Amino acid sequence: MIQSMTGYGNSVVAYKDKKIHVEIKSLNSKQLDLQTRIAPLYREKEMEMRQMVAEAVIRGKVDMSVWIEKESMVDATPVNAALVENYYHQLKDIAEKVGIPEPEDWIYTLTRMPDVLTKTDVEVLDDEEWAVVKGAVSEAVRSLVNFRKQEGAALQKKFTEKIDNITRLLADIEPLEKGRVEKIKARIEDGLKQIPGVEYDKNRLEQELIYYIEKLDISEEKQRLANHLKYFRETMDEAAGQGKKLGFIAQEMGREINTTGSKSNQAEMQNIVVKMKDELEQIKEQVLNAL
Repeated sequence: MIQSMTGYGNSVVAYKDKKIHVEIKSLNSKQLDLQTRIAPLYREKEMEMRQMVAEAVIRGKVDMSVWIEKESMVDATPVNAALVENYYHQLKDIAEKVGIPEPEDWIYTLTRMPDVLTKTDVEVLDDEEWAVVKGAVSEAVRSLVNFRKQEGAALQKKFTEKIDNITRLLADIEPLEKGRVEKIKARIEDGLKQIPGVEYDKNRLEQELIYYIEKLDISEEKQRLANHLKYFRETMDEAAGQGKKLGFIAQEMGREINTTGSKSNQAEMQNIVVKMKDELEQIKEQVLNAL
């Protein structure tokens, strides 16, 4: 079944004092173009996360973001109380020895001293947390794929409608084509009769008509177009990832429709060809979104 390249997926998981967010967005693209924004703690696993996304999305312009939301109290920088006390006694002793007044605002002075508000702990990604993050990425990828499947189902419904329309229009050409030979013959004979004193060999006229009719014959074009329409339907029912193939089939359909139009010498047939082109153009526009 068809999948769209347009999609969105996200997941949020809780781990200890934090929430881990994963968000993935995708648009259509000829190749896989994956951009990532990952929290520093998880960057060592970036390649593994990229591989997880690439295997599922196959193709498209993809943006993935992974970030951490912490509780405000936990995220606050702790005050080094022992260091503050040490600075306080040192400054007080210096003021007494040198004979300078003590600071009026001790809190302001002490909190500006080196390392008083410096965070010294360094976070390390352990296996337990990575398992949680990996699960969040997997869930976001599943959400994205489900979104793409829903969009793909809408695309397939639209394609089926357009293919049905072209098939119906192709059948409408049949009755017009059957009477075309007699109309061409009658038009040529009427033209010859209007030229006074012209004599012609009826056998030669028949030969010329056969040659002329063969040049305007669209039987092969109709057969090839019917085959392309059938192949397009069959391809839509194959596994996801057939977007490029559908695009190639649409191009071949366009060639047969154009050739049919160039061979059509009746206004009614040309009108039908124009309608087929309109239906096909809508397919070509939407097939760019198919995975």
